[in-house]
Amino acid sequence: MKKTAYDTDLDKNPANYQPLTPISFLERSAAVFPDHVAIIHGPMRRTYREFYARSKKLGSALAKRGIARGDTVAVLLANTPAMLECHYGVPMTGGVLNTLNTRLDAATIGFSLDHGEAKIVIVDREFSKMAKEALQLCKAKPLVIDYDDPEYKGEGEKIGTLDYEALVAEGDENYARQAPGDEWDAISLNYTSGTTGDPKGVVYHHRGAALLATGNVLTGSMRKHAVYLWTLPMFHCNGWCFPWSISVCSGTHVCLRQVRAKLMFDLIAEHKVTHLCGAPIVMATLLNAPEEEKKPLPHVVEFFTAAAPPPEAVLAGMKGAGFNVTHLYGLTETYGPAAVNDWHQEWDQLPPAAQAAKKARQGVTIAPLEGLEVMDPETMKPVPRDGETMGEVMFRGNVVMKGYLKNPKSTQASFAGGWFHSGDLGVMHADGYIQLKDRSKDIIISGGENISSIEVEDALYKHPSVQAAAVVAKSDDKWGETPCAFIELKPGKQASKDELIAHCKSNLAGYKVPRHIVFVELPKTSTGKIQKFKLREMTKEV
Repeated sequence: MKKTAYDTDLDKNPANYQPLTPISFLERSAAVFPDHVAIIHGPMRRTYREFYARSKKLGSALAKRGIARGDTVAVLLANTPAMLECHYGVPMTGGVLNTLNTRLDAATIGFSLDHGEAKIVIVDREFSKMAKEALQLCKAKPLVIDYDDPEYKGEGEKIGTLDYEALVAEGDENYARQAPGDEWDAISLNYTSGTTGDPKGVVYHHRGAALLATGNVLTGSMRKHAVYLWTLPMFHCNGWCFPWSISVCSGTHVCLRQVRAKLMFDLIAEHKVTHLCGAPIVMATLLNAPEEEKKPLPHVVEFFTAAAPPPEAVLAGMKGAGFNVTHLYGLTETYGPAAVNDWHQEWDQLPPAAQAAKKARQGVTIAPLEGLEVMDPETMKPVPRDGETMGEVMFRGNVVMKGYLKNPKSTQASFAGGWFHSGDLGVMHADGYIQLKDRSKDIIISGGENISSIEVEDALYKHPSVQAAAVVAKSDDKWGETPCAFIELKPGKQASKDELIAHCKSNLAGYKVPRHIVFVELPKTSTGKIQKFKLREMTKEV
């Protein structure tokens, strides 16, 4: 690279360069708004002064126990104050936070503890049985810390060496946290779901976490002192980086152990919640709640959802209930949401069906993402912006993962051509908004024709009795594959197979209509995503 006058004697130094890290967001809020309530959990109220002090004490205690740069601290925690403190206390030491999915099986948890080489694991009493099994299965022998949440009233034994509160008490609230030597240093480790083999360990760095956290505030138009309800699991992509985002705007975390309609409505009304995130199942929980459990909302509440685009009826129901739904899109490898369906005011004038069609698109880049394209993975050239030509959705920017832990082959393959390959198939519209059509493995090829499972699902969602729908390929001697639809009906509603097939015929081309309809409770991941790999196995019995 050619040297210029601007490259001479203008080097980085501590006065003009500090590595980006989300830890600084908490430091600022504690300095500027020390008495503002940072965390609400049941009757507990914790200010920013207390939140910061406890996080420093946690970091200090972990450092005394030997945690340093690159050491993994794993946690099996619900959406609790301890989980929030770990998002700051662990990286203050230079350590790496591994938030484990509390809904996985012991073998998968054991694999993660081994693969991530966890030196310490903090376990909520609710998950102690699974943790105990996992520790028996794995080779790693981490120090086990018990967390006993006062809001948890269920069963569960203590399996650790000491309690979380005793660990925090060991620390010094004047602890000088370790700034990352490089903003490229790892801050967290998140394992993918592992539906096709062992999970992959996705590594985030301080730079990406700081940028995505700030991007969330911009994307969500989060005002100062926003109030955020924790309906999204913090173990999922570090809660889409919102544990750090809320400190950007000196907001308030309202913790929630379990997603229950009455409690959500109560907390929204009591604490004047402004924002929450969740999968479509969270929307369904709110909309299908008995009338006696619902409460008027204090204002329009911003609801961010990912996964499948919300059906028209769900969008109408959420709007009527007082929620404004924004559709986001991303992957574990992009720190959570990296694209947003940025809404144009003029779209408000469109008829409901046209608005729903706009809402179904995954959208454009969030502010910190550099590039979002739909490309031909062979030629690495963008597809035409015609809303029809399919390609693979690809990302580029500072909020793309550092890579897969101990997996250079998968890392290199995912970054081929200088873009992150998502594995999602989509189209690019003329206005630059992308729209997913399927996962590459979910496209149904029937008689040589490509069928988007999402398109068939959209048609099924338009039926008033359908709460959830998932369409997968079923082997067929004549056509190779045909669509098979698995349906979950709304409580108290009915529909026959013939009725749903007739409904699809009036909304789809003939070859796209499901040949088989199966009524079932759909298998879902811990974050509410439908597990299509299980449905593919079920087609063998249909």
